Amino acid sequence: MADNRNAPWRVNPSSGAPAEGAGGDDPVDIAAQKKPAALAVVRPVKRAASTAELDDDSLLVEACRRGERRAMEALYHRYKRRVFGLVLRIVGPSDSEEVAQEVFVRIFRGLGRFRGDSQLSTWIYRLAVNAALSHVTRRPRHERDDDALEHIPAPEVGGADPSLSQRLEQALQMLPAGYRAVLVLHDVNGLNHEEVAEILGCQVGTSKSQLHKARAKMRELLGPALAADRAADRGEEGGR
Repeated sequence: MADNRNAPWRVNPSSGAPAEGAGGDDPVDIAAQKKPAALAVVRPVKRAASTAELDDDSLLVEACRRGERRAMEALYHRYKRRVFGLVLRIVGPSDSEEVAQEVFVRIFRGLGRFRGDSQLSTWIYRLAVNAALSHVTRRPRHERDDDALEHIPAPEVGGADPSLSQRLEQALQMLPAGYRAVLVLHDVNGLNHEEVAEILGCQVGTSKSQLHKARAKMRELLGPALAADRAADRGEEGGR
């Protein structure tokens, strides 16, 4: 039978050197030695984001990903007016609250996939526009037209025309949804064509072309009312 006492995995317990073939202490198997206890890993406790950190979009996103309620409330309050205003002008008043709520559900569910390649506001606008356009597309055409007409403000008592801002809202609701989106993003929210194109997922040239068509359609819709205003103004001037 082979003598394994000099095998390389056996050492002399007193010296740690390979055991001699004759005499000395009995060799001890390394595998039989008690392994030292593993060191405990102490992980730092993550503190909640401070008020100043919540002003930074990247830190705000990280805090939201950790599930910090205060951070999620800060994000909601920072963007709720912009999201609601954008959705309102695309889908109309009747469904705007429902769609705006859907947008924030998408925001909080999607924050884990937000890589920061674009600004947080651009990403949120994209979710809002996509949700609004999808909602309008699913709605029957006659409901879209009825919604636009139903919420046109009535003329004031005494026969006076609605204010210019009211007439603008009327005309906006009568535009195709895609025209509404580009017009609101550029002319109402003040975004440039590069930002609009990124949000809508189109070329900059397409954004410019769509805005040109949207403005032309607005002029067409507002034309009769503006002409009536000018005629009324001239009549008042002539009667003085």
